[in-house]
Amino acid sequence: MNADQRETPSVIPTLAPHPGVTRVLTPFRDFIHTEASGGILLFLAALVALCWANSPWSTEYFDLWQATISVRLGDYGLTMSLSHWINDGLMALFFFVVGLEIKREFLVGELSSLRQAILPIAAAAGGAIVPAGIFVALNIGSDSVRGWGVPMATDIAFALGVLAILGSRVPTGLKLFLTALAIADDILAVLVIAVFYTDTVKWNYLLAGVGIIAALMVANRAGIRHTAVYAVLGIVVWIAFVQSGVHATVAGVLLALTIPSRTRIDVDEFINRSRGALDEFDRAGEHGKNVITNRGHVSALQDLESATEQVQAPMQKMEHNLHPWVAFAIVPIFALANAGVSIGDNLDDALTSSLSFGIIAGLVLGKQIGITLVSWLLVRSGLSVLPEGVTWRHIYGAACLAGIGFTMSLFIADLAFLDEQRLAIAKIGILAASIVAGIMGYVLIRLATRSQSEEPPTTP
Repeated sequence: MNADQRETPSVIPTLAPHPGVTRVLTPFRDFIHTEASGGILLFLAALVALCWANSPWSTEYFDLWQATISVRLGDYGLTMSLSHWINDGLMALFFFVVGLEIKREFLVGELSSLRQAILPIAAAAGGAIVPAGIFVALNIGSDSVRGWGVPMATDIAFALGVLAILGSRVPTGLKLFLTALAIADDILAVLVIAVFYTDTVKWNYLLAGVGIIAALMVANRAGIRHTAVYAVLGIVVWIAFVQSGVHATVAGVLLALTIPSRTRIDVDEFINRSRGALDEFDRAGEHGKNVITNRGHVSALQDLESATEQVQAPMQKMEHNLHPWVAFAIVPIFALANAGVSIGDNLDDALTSSLSFGIIAGLVLGKQIGITLVSWLLVRSGLSVLPEGVTWRHIYGAACLAGIGFTMSLFIADLAFLDEQRLAIAKIGILAASIVAGIMGYVLIRLATRSQSEEPPTTP
């Protein structure tokens, strides 16, 4: 069996309807559940950060994230503040998982075919361009215009968390649409960070990092599937990007693209080998005896373990294993470190600043205008159709939810503004916009689902 045959796509979850729809949708539902639960923890972390930053212990809050931490190996070392270790280090892992999600969506998900992909991708583009345009219009001629990328982003954890509150009444098609839209939005955000928020580049480090990524792609094609290889070289890539001046989170996405996405054996071979192993296990001895002392049992279990390993794609395994860590640890820690802003000291400036107005108008108004308008044009022109069970009220509500920028908006704001005063004003704008967008989206989708359930059934 050659390499191409060994790497036949199989168990990666697909969103296309077929007889195994339950098996197919289970990973997606797990993803939604993790994102929704992570959204609740993210909200609590942001609330703690805000309370801490506005408490009598606010000095300790801000001093904590500026504490310097050094990691050295012989003569080489990295020295950064705790805040930078979180934003450049932990968030690189966050973007690695984002990259895995992007790759999965393009291979077998909502972005895998032109007809499926065109609606969420075009809607995401509209939901990025219109907010950025509104922000620029309100800030043109000032130094704050550098933050035009802030209102472009969507926080998938918060958005799906709001949908989770609404429960089963939300059509699955709407969850799929919003998830695909947010992932397409992440692609745009990564491109914006890489191209527009990189000031100086040290080409020797960048070329070294890109060279290692190219080597990992070759390793993928050669059939190397051990995660340790990608993990160790991935750390080296991250260091190279940190030193190059290109933000390290870009390395996370690029590294994700090198992870093998195919399996060594297909489903039929897995079923045959598994049945053979179970038959061997059954023949090996009496039930209830100690498995450790039964060589037949041990051999059968090893065969079953080998088959299970080979039927899983490394990309799928990594995403499954890392996603809970990202949702329940990395993103909440990021929120704790970045959502804290002294509101009392900056509220007056925020209320009169075109910077905060631009962010609020971009996220609250720009998102709903851009996403809804582009979606309507595509459906009206016949280039795409609405997902099954989804109405225009749902789309408009989802467009409002996309205005919850939070994590990605905070991240881009941190890159855009070196001035602490502007950064604080931007954070207030992001928090205010995310709250308003979340409430609007929740109310609109709740009304849409209620009105849909109250419609009388149509007679044949």
